[in-house]
Amino acid sequence: PFVKLFFNAFVMRGKNKRRAVFAAQTTQKPQHNAAVFSIKACRRLICQKQYRLVDNGAHNGDKVKVGIDALVVIGGDGSFMGARALSNQGIPCIGIPGTIDNDIACSEYTIGYDTAMNTAVEAIDKLRDTTQSHDRCSVVEVMGHHAGYIALNVGIATGALAVLLPERPFDFERDILERMRQTQATGKKHFIIIVSEGVISAQDLANQIQAATGVDSRATVLGHIQRGGSPTVRDRVNASLMGYHAIDLLDRGIYNRVVAVSGGKIVDYDVNVALSMHKTIDDSEIEVANSISI
Repeated sequence: PFVKLFFNAFVMRGKNKRRAVFAAQTTQKPQHNAAVFSIKACRRLICQKQYRLVDNGAHNGDKVKVGIDALVVIGGDGSFMGARALSNQGIPCIGIPGTIDNDIACSEYTIGYDTAMNTAVEAIDKLRDTTQSHDRCSVVEVMGHHAGYIALNVGIATGALAVLLPERPFDFERDILERMRQTQATGKKHFIIIVSEGVISAQDLANQIQAATGVDSRATVLGHIQRGGSPTVRDRVNASLMGYHAIDLLDRGIYNRVVAVSGGKIVDYDVNVALSMHKTIDDSEIEVANSISI
């Protein structure tokens, strides 16, 4: 059978015989002796049978072919499940959490999260100029999939009036209108509301606010600009530390692990343990967001 690789990959070819295949979301060519394969290229290579990863006639101890010693899979839980499936076929894998949503349970931090938050904050800071000068209410939708980590931290950083999260049901009267009235009592006439994607349509919420209050309300969906741009220092450093740890594991012959951040330290877990873990939004951070915005 052929393994379909639904991720970008680049094969690092060093002076020694060891090769590592990195599943990575990158548009930059690696330096030195390396080949870059896009998603389409990976599929094409597989279709051309140039990268038969599993030999039909091989025994369990002799499955890996074409000099691919291991896979370092950078992604979320779905990618890790794919890595686990590959490891079950005899292909050693290491997982690295890479998603802007920061929703991988085994890790406190995921690659791309900080960059996405900074991109969102920068955009909202610019939007605030018009919101303030026109006495408007700006409803800003940020990404996050099914997790509110981006919305919560962006809301705190921008002093948003309200932050709507998928983890917490919201009441329109209590969480929006009442907070607007309290803020207006202080003399403030402009408002920013952060909505995590999937909670409610930003446009629908803006329409409801304008209908209920008469305040000119506009919706802004930041969208995929949060997934691109130049990585922040924090992302670059954490990605480097995680990548180094992953290669160190491979070099020591330790496979089928997921690299993670715990207590500010780089750690690793068995892939099955990593996929069974859970994490939740910090209630104290929600309290901070609700307290400092008015």
